[in-house]
Amino acid sequence: MDPLSAALRTAASGLEAQSVRLRVVAENMANAQTTGAAPGADPYQRKTIGFVSELDALTGASMVRIESIGKDNSDFSIEYDPGHSAADAEGMVKLPNVNVLVEMADMREANRSYEANLQTIKQARELISMTIDLLRTS
Repeated sequence: MDPLSAALRTAASGLEAQSVRLRVVAENMANAQTTGAAPGADPYQRKTIGFVSELDALTGASMVRIESIGKDNSDFSIEYDPGHSAADAEGMVKLPNVNVLVEMADMREANRSYEANLQTIKQARELISMTIDLLRTS
């Protein structure tokens, strides 16, 4: 396989990985205030995503793939709010372990990585087009 096609496949794997990463970040942000359904129940638990690099046998290029989507085991924050429907007998409510600022930073990083992969695809397509034009004039 030629290097330009390998670049396209590598960038496409990056696009797919960053799309899933953005989806996970969006889920975390959407559930940043989701408490447990019953008093004392655990609230939404932040999701994490892990990537791994693997060699593509067809192209010999290094590709990225999602290794896992897991749960963040950090502690939930606890807030005193006796009027809340999820408050326990002492009036304490468990809140999700989602930090919106961390999620925003992660979203920004994923967005930039996505854009970089997209630019790589555009550049590779342009180079392929230029190569075809050169072959036509020869």
